[in-house]
Amino acid sequence: MKKHMIIIAGFCAAVFMLASCSDEFLEVKNPTGEPLEEYYTTEETLNEALTSAYAPLHWPDWDNAAYNDLTIDGEIMGDDFWVGGANATDNEHWHKLFNFEGNGNQTLATLWGDFYSGIKRCNDAIKYAGWPGNVSDSFRRSMEMQARLLRVYYYNILWHYYGNVPFYLENLSLPYTAPQLTADEIYNQLLPELEEIIASNVLPMRWEAAESGRVSQAFAYMLYAEMVMYQNDTARLPQALTYMKQIIGDSSYSLNPDFADLWSENGEWCSESIFEINYNDDQAQRDWGAAALNAGGTVFPTLCSPNGWGGGEGWDGGNDGWGFLPVKVETYNMYAENDKRRDVTIWDVHGYTYTERYQDTHLWHGKYRPQSENNKDCPTSKNLNYNNNKRIYRYAETLLNAAELLLETGGSASEAAGYVNEVRARAGLDALTSVTLDDILNERHLEFCGEGKRYFDLVRAEGISGVMTEKATVKLVPDTYGYRTNSWTPSKKHIPLAQSELDADPTLVQNNY
Repeated sequence: MKKHMIIIAGFCAAVFMLASCSDEFLEVKNPTGEPLEEYYTTEETLNEALTSAYAPLHWPDWDNAAYNDLTIDGEIMGDDFWVGGANATDNEHWHKLFNFEGNGNQTLATLWGDFYSGIKRCNDAIKYAGWPGNVSDSFRRSMEMQARLLRVYYYNILWHYYGNVPFYLENLSLPYTAPQLTADEIYNQLLPELEEIIASNVLPMRWEAAESGRVSQAFAYMLYAEMVMYQNDTARLPQALTYMKQIIGDSSYSLNPDFADLWSENGEWCSESIFEINYNDDQAQRDWGAAALNAGGTVFPTLCSPNGWGGGEGWDGGNDGWGFLPVKVETYNMYAENDKRRDVTIWDVHGYTYTERYQDTHLWHGKYRPQSENNKDCPTSKNLNYNNNKRIYRYAETLLNAAELLLETGGSASEAAGYVNEVRARAGLDALTSVTLDDILNERHLEFCGEGKRYFDLVRAEGISGVMTEKATVKLVPDTYGYRTNSWTPSKKHIPLAQSELDADPTLVQNNY
């Protein structure tokens, strides 16, 4: 059943793009015209500001400027998918980044504006929560912690992709610039903030169904583990393991018995779901030519499906499939024949006739594949508004995080194998008697293929002692087809900053990509 926490894009706070927009763009205006201090005095109006802070979660797949769905962004530099599209110049920035030859004009430029807008809106919400008004202390604290946690999450995405970025916790005044910190400095700013949010214990481990879509304590635990593991922060790994065990010990979370059901509308916000980004077709405002950043569904199923589909497999098709992210044959073949995840993760359309596009393999993204049922209620353009929620954190990742953290902190190898085997049992695979770090990373590969995690797993594995094969310098090398001709190197960890941002703020320093 689709759960709603409606995200109203653009309602309360102005879009903020650091150092690259005119003064009037930075003014916060409310629709009633009264002073902000008099408007944000009730739980209803404060919730509007908080809802606005959630809105940028929806933007990257299409913000009227570029298609930068985070799943595609996180997979194109990995080893499971081709870029596809019409040709090598279709969304050329993806093709350049795939081959590790991006530059200031061929990078994920719109993520910068999307998530700095989110940071700006979070700062507003935090400020408004502290103003006088007829509001309970518990509501204020919840609003503050949700906004602070969202802000860490937005910075986390910028940190993963760009590394060295401007950082601020209060909104800026003229000239609207902030100091650019190194990736390590960003991490050292965010982790104490995240630890303070967790220690407050304000947010529930899981929200009631009607509030699905809000960040929770379990979300904070998963974000903590993700950041600590990506940084290879050995001092904090034991605490990350403790947080994973707290989720494992909480009855709110468990594996969904049916892997296929996870990706249906019925599987949204199931017991395995720790956080999803809600998309809805029945109230969609997204449309061609409509105002930027409208709420609604997602375009991702349209992006990652075959063009000219004549119908079948539950999808009417037509010309709506744009042919991005075809699955590599090698990815299909990495699964055991009896692995239940293979035919869910990968949509095999051999035998169907359609318009083949660049790098076509007849294998497509299965977890978010288009189905007519998923946009049937859309009142606007259906190809922009599928209701497939974006899965961010799942309980399966909690188990595999715990297994990895156990090995890295000298814990029980048999306990680690037990966590891995829970995931394998659902996939229909035999149990392992012992596991190595390579085994766990390979299990992550199989479990999370197509969810935007693979590239970052390979990159962070470079810093994990004992990993032999499941790392970037081994996996991200030239292919035999002539599509990827460059190898990953440590300088490729952080993608280039957009040239437009460098032009707007001459103090910014480009990454050495």
